[in-house]
Amino acid sequence: MNDLAIKKTVMVDATTSIYPVQKSHQGQLEALDDCVAEEVPIALIYNGISHAVMLATPQDLKEFALGFSLSEGILTSAKELYDIEIVHQEKGIELHLDVATERFQQLKERRRSMAGRTGCGLCGSESLDQALRIPETLIESNLQFDSAAIYKAHQAIQAKQELQALTGATHASAWVKPDGEVVMVREDVGRHNALDKLIGAMALAGTSKEGFVLTTSRASYEMVQKVITAGIPMLVAISAPTGLAIRIAQGCGLTLVGFARSHQHVIYSRADRVLYK
Repeated sequence: MNDLAIKKTVMVDATTSIYPVQKSHQGQLEALDDCVAEEVPIALIYNGISHAVMLATPQDLKEFALGFSLSEGILTSAKELYDIEIVHQEKGIELHLDVATERFQQLKERRRSMAGRTGCGLCGSESLDQALRIPETLIESNLQFDSAAIYKAHQAIQAKQELQALTGATHASAWVKPDGEVVMVREDVGRHNALDKLIGAMALAGTSKEGFVLTTSRASYEMVQKVITAGIPMLVAISAPTGLAIRIAQGCGLTLVGFARSHQHVIYSRADRVLYK
């Protein structure tokens, strides 16, 4: 698609825009204005070197940059990120990260050219070994959760999804206390991006890892990998996990829950962390 094909001008940092649409209902067409989610190319640039370009919702970008850096193993703590500069370009946004020299040298050793579609996890990987980055972390948490906490969080998350309510197009990742209280939610058109934003927000706030993540998406390999790398003991997904995600969760000691609903769920690994009364 060339530039001339894009007829509507939208600010590069706009999270939503309005489009005139024709809605069909019972055989009748109605003219309406529809609120849609925006996605823009986000370039992550480390110490002047471009590392990745992702399509994402242009909000919570500092949290996204930090969360991506942590969940991808580029950084091991928020202290290794010295500064983030957000630069708006005509066709996207650049996130310039100033990181510790040691981490930058390690990044250069494994640097890849990656251009991802919406939340694309493995796009641009140059080899099979590079594509499947198995976390070295073993989750040894003795924390246990009452099953009622899963139900409580599931019931609460919808009301906290502001972008989803407006557009119907975004995923959410939520940080949930052991009692089921949803205390933090981040949204994005990409499920991986929403999780990275949440991980970044938690790191900036110094949030305790005593709790679990609830995601409105499926539990793919990379969702599991990111949660494990962050040291979080349980991932609860509203949809299904993949087989690879289950195997990684089992190998790393993550409690993985899928098909979470108000009164049911399926546990795929480390069921001992979920208690039933």
